[in-house]
Amino acid sequence: MTEAAPRRRARGGGGAARRAERSSVSFETAKFIQRNIPNMEVLNEEALEIIEYNAETILEEVGVNFVDNPAALERWRNAGADINGERVRIPRGLARKLCSTAPSEFTQHARNPEKSVVVGGKNLVLAPVYGPPFVRDAQGGRRYATMGDFNKFVKLAYMSKWLHHSGGTVCEPTDIPVNKRHLDMLMAHMTLSDKPFMGSVTEPSRAQDSVDMCGILFGEEFVQNNTVMTSLTNINSPMTFDDVMMGSLEVYAQNNQACIISPFIVGGAMAPVSVTGTLTQVLAEVLAGVAYHQLVRAGAPAIFGAFVSSIDMNSGAPTFGTPEASLVTYGAGQLARRLGLPFRSAGSFCGSKLPDAQAAYETANSLNMGLLSGVNFMLHACGWLEGGLVADFEKFVMDADQLGTLHSLAKGVAYDEGAQAMDAIREVGPGGHYLGCEHTQENFKTAFWKSDLLDYKPFETWEEEGARDTRQLATSRVDTLLAQYQQPEMDPGIKEGLEAYVAKKKESMPDSFM
Repeated sequence: MTEAAPRRRARGGGGAARRAERSSVSFETAKFIQRNIPNMEVLNEEALEIIEYNAETILEEVGVNFVDNPAALERWRNAGADINGERVRIPRGLARKLCSTAPSEFTQHARNPEKSVVVGGKNLVLAPVYGPPFVRDAQGGRRYATMGDFNKFVKLAYMSKWLHHSGGTVCEPTDIPVNKRHLDMLMAHMTLSDKPFMGSVTEPSRAQDSVDMCGILFGEEFVQNNTVMTSLTNINSPMTFDDVMMGSLEVYAQNNQACIISPFIVGGAMAPVSVTGTLTQVLAEVLAGVAYHQLVRAGAPAIFGAFVSSIDMNSGAPTFGTPEASLVTYGAGQLARRLGLPFRSAGSFCGSKLPDAQAAYETANSLNMGLLSGVNFMLHACGWLEGGLVADFEKFVMDADQLGTLHSLAKGVAYDEGAQAMDAIREVGPGGHYLGCEHTQENFKTAFWKSDLLDYKPFETWEEEGARDTRQLATSRVDTLLAQYQQPEMDPGIKEGLEAYVAKKKESMPDSFM
């Protein structure tokens, strides 16, 4: 893994500018992960072929529903599908053929070009939690999210070294009208950060607002020729594509922007209880979704999504970090690679109500699963709590810190002359130690990953400093990052254009909280 150099302000205007630069807070943002380790593959060739065959059988015999979307039905009819009411049955081979025009890899451009990301191949892009209506922190407890909370999360994501992406609806700001909050969220991503971000999908007109605002930020021609947004399109499993999500997908596809086409599956409720049955349904739904995306605009970037959890058969609550969900994710990664599509899955998943041991166990299982399954775009990489109902500030920085371990693991094992360390072994010899040898002195600063959060001090020092647990350390880390935050520079004309667009859109409609 290599890292981009910290972005520096341009010098100019003499001593005042140089003094401002010296006094500014410098921080690193890691480049997206480039894996140098193999993927974990749990399915053999026979199993893969069975799942692929059965998925196309589902599309041909059972079909999928496109609800309240006559234009989608017409597109499918013209492509050769059988239409009966809102049910679309897709002849064997048609969906796979349509999917073949989607790129296997694409660049999502950030307004700071140094922070653009490449999605696909052996790359892994990490983005924060998405969608919780509640937030939690040590001081205020669990509460409905506000726009102030949203802005804090965007700043934390911007300041977090191991996050490559600003995300989308990091939390749902319930103090802003439903029909206007997407404008404020987009403004926050565009102005408080210079990392890549996601567009709105809650209504097609809001997707169009996202495209229009990107036209101001990047230039309209640049947007049409390049991908500057990723968006999340959830399928209503089992096998239902609603008009709101598909309407937003149509806007993004028409404008060459990326869509994550992702079944939302709780095993045992929205899919069969078996791993193979769930994988079959996931593949059928993704095939239909990506194929439709390519019917709208062939060549627009699409991502194979798989959000899978199991269910507690006693309470009905979703469970996370389980072996079955891991097996589905590993298998989905194999299926995505055989389709030649980038893969989205995994995250800091847990069902715990607090950032406690349960949260840590389940999150660690989920994050490592994501790395080893070949995920290319990991949404929910930090901050997820309570099955996705809560975005937690302390857990956000706890998870973001641990994402550094994924970067280090992905580098694999070096075996060049320096890594072989033969000179060091000869220098130290039997019975010695390596603390003072030349090889250690040359490499000690970079040899081991170092947490910016966890406590490794001796007991006496830890006790003198207040015997703080991890959550208390995380509270301090949140405060430190927000205190050090400095807003990235933006062209004043672009900022004025965005502010004018948002003001005009808000004035054009009454507030609605429905």
